[in-house]
Amino acid sequence: KKQKRTPRRKIVAPKECYFCVEKKDPTFSDTAVLQRFVTERGKMIGRVRNGLCARHQRRLTDAIKYARYLALIPYISRS
Repeated sequence: KKQKRTPRRKIVAPKECYFCVEKKDPTFSDTAVLQRFVTERGKMIGRVRNGLCARHQRRLTDAIKYARYLALIPYISRS
């Protein structure tokens, strides 16, 4: 007897890019904004979930990696 699968929840992402709306670029020094796009475990959130455009997602990725390198934000959380 087959079990019914529960339907997956659809991810609802913002329709517009945060950085396009704010008219600014992601920078490594703005850690409060960078934390919005990182999970509590320390993983970067993909474009599908955070609603960024491709240009700003690439720049955000570089900014997060550089901020991690400078120890402004942690690589992982220890909780």
